[in-house]
Amino acid sequence: MADLPFYRADMPIQCCDFQRFEGQWVGTLLTPWMLELVVMPGPGQVWDERPTGEALGLAFPAGDIRFRVSSPQPDLPLLSCSLLSPLPATLSPEQAQTIARDALRLLLALPVTEPAALDTSRRALLTGQLRG
Repeated sequence: MADLPFYRADMPIQCCDFQRFEGQWVGTLLTPWMLELVVMPGPGQVWDERPTGEALGLAFPAGDIRFRVSSPQPDLPLLSCSLLSPLPATLSPEQAQTIARDALRLLLALPVTEPAALDTSRRALLTGQLRG
């Protein structure tokens, strides 16, 4: 990859903040040419064999994400979802690492919604009809 024009020699190779989510390992992978979300089997898990390149949708608190099946080693299945590929030339290594951490945090964060405004008028209060 180092001979390709979009290779960023200043960018580290880093696995960022892997953590368990529903039994699987979920994290981000930063390389000199890309940033991606990665899902790998958790301890003691054996995934069904799937063809490399197959698309698979997974549900996360932040929403559904489409992953691709890959297997960099015969006994290491993983799912990946590209976030940035290639990396922008203006992106510093520090910014890339921040994006990697933030992307994972956002993926696993519970969605926040604003509650409907409560009708607290005197009439609603006196008639027992407080509504949201």
